[in-house]
Amino acid sequence: MNDAARATPDMYGTSLAGASILVIDDEVGMRHFLTKTFEARVKRVDAVGSPAQASKALDEAQYDLVIIDNLMPGGTGLDWLNEQQRKGFFADVIMITAYADLETAIAALRAGVSDFVLKPFRANQILSAVARTLDRKYLQRDNTLLRRELSTGAQRGKLLGTSDPMETVRTMLNRLAPLPTPVLFTGASGTGKELAARHLHDASNRAEAPFVPINCATLQPDRFAQELFGSVEGEDHLKPGLLLLADGGTLFLDEVAQMPETVQAALLRVLEEKKVRPVGAEREIPLNLRFLFATNDDIEAAVAAGRFREDLYHRIHVVKIDMPHLRDRMEDIVELAAHFMAH
Repeated sequence: MNDAARATPDMYGTSLAGASILVIDDEVGMRHFLTKTFEARVKRVDAVGSPAQASKALDEAQYDLVIIDNLMPGGTGLDWLNEQQRKGFFADVIMITAYADLETAIAALRAGVSDFVLKPFRANQILSAVARTLDRKYLQRDNTLLRRELSTGAQRGKLLGTSDPMETVRTMLNRLAPLPTPVLFTGASGTGKELAARHLHDASNRAEAPFVPINCATLQPDRFAQELFGSVEGEDHLKPGLLLLADGGTLFLDEVAQMPETVQAALLRVLEEKKVRPVGAEREIPLNLRFLFATNDDIEAAVAAGRFREDLYHRIHVVKIDMPHLRDRMEDIVELAAHFMAH
């Protein structure tokens, strides 16, 4: 029995299970070995035999991790990686090579390679390297989102209330949870639109992935696109935006009616194409996201006044949930008061 067969899923943590991996190697045997090693442990593994095929694969799907051989016909893995960084590349990279020297190692680190695995290697070695890399990737993402959440004072907690209006909302949320449908939450400030959006996310099959709230009214207009879509900065490295950090999970755009008009067209394209082009990047990166929206403004009036795109409004207004006023759920006051007093 080989190492891969003896391995159990918990030996390498939980990060493997939801990962998508792209293998790039010109050797058929190595591609087959890596595919067999990962196919029962990850969500998706694809294998291609050349950098050109890898570029096409990246245009069609988003990968959490790329495993690439350095020496291949037609160019090195490092040359390909540097080219992808300029186009827009949002995956961690493990390089496999039989020829490792200091110069190559330095060039690989500059290109953003996360780890080296020297050939020949066993299944447990590549599995351990991938698990370490994914753990680090997700930890960095979670830390970034947590710091942002703490700085913005995002709402946490349960959706409270047992009144008939709240039970109607809760029933609707549970019905919508397994669907990919965009949802628009409306209602006055303080009615719990973000808490309802979190409830919907937590009840869905995306609950283990990030929930990323964005208040469109608080982002600076001149930085809105970079914050949302990301940008290629510095030495051709991609600084991911909130769309990419939320990939696999749920993006909640609060106060969407206050989104700058210059960004509305770009968001419409994201909703239509399910891809995002970071500022300064050449490539559109595929996304796997559920979009939720909220507003306390009269968004129909904003459309009529020309402040909000009508085509974007129809994209986000697929299902609307109007959060009830407190005056319409008086029986919930005691529970809410006890909650606030406890805090």
